[in-house]
Amino acid sequence: MNHDTESPRGIRSFVIRAGRVTDAQRRALDELWPAYGVDFDDGRFLDLDALFGRRAPRTLEIGFGNGDNLAALAAARPAEDFIGVEVHRPGVGRLLLRAREARLANLRVIAHDAVEVLQRMIAPGVLDAALILFPDPWHKKRHHKRRLVQPPFVELLASRLRPGGTLALATDWTPYAEWMLEALAAVPRLENLAHDGRFVTRPAWRVPTRFERRGERLGHDVHDLAFRRRADPGTDAALR
Repeated sequence: MNHDTESPRGIRSFVIRAGRVTDAQRRALDELWPAYGVDFDDGRFLDLDALFGRRAPRTLEIGFGNGDNLAALAAARPAEDFIGVEVHRPGVGRLLLRAREARLANLRVIAHDAVEVLQRMIAPGVLDAALILFPDPWHKKRHHKRRLVQPPFVELLASRLRPGGTLALATDWTPYAEWMLEALAAVPRLENLAHDGRFVTRPAWRVPTRFERRGERLGHDVHDLAFRRRADPGTDAALR
């Protein structure tokens, strides 16, 4: 496979689609953003202790879609903090509504490009876990360069994990699963947690999303990957 090796900022992995924002979602974006939203700021890293008012394990989900998995995790683990990054407004609005309904004090949302968020807002070594569930597989070969999971992006993401922190991914597109496996294996600071060096069984914490259910209806196999950040303190400074 020919993975893109340029800077992770070089190519956008998403297209802003004109999805319909319901009236309830629009109100949520207007009224609930001050409580749950974090505006993009390229001038400084977030102080996560100040943001959540405590020190706790932190998980970042990239591209949370409608927020089903992220909301369920935040509700099930009140002693942990969760940050979701998503560019599509309907999904952001839906998650904000769920956050209010469940009174989730341990959830914050950033509506911006994940690459820039990682580069500008998330400091090295502050995350305990990161999730990328069912990212756009960009099926056509000419679009493979748009895939989010490329070695430069994985290097950036791994630098934001603490040593021992984990990265979990899932896809229902087998060629993309193989692509992910190769891209992750190319990053020395990550180790595969699968016993056979390939895929892991579906984790119990992962809530089925509409993307997963659609893939299953189409007969697609779902692949889960799990990697852990190795201790390598001498390499983070280059990515600051």
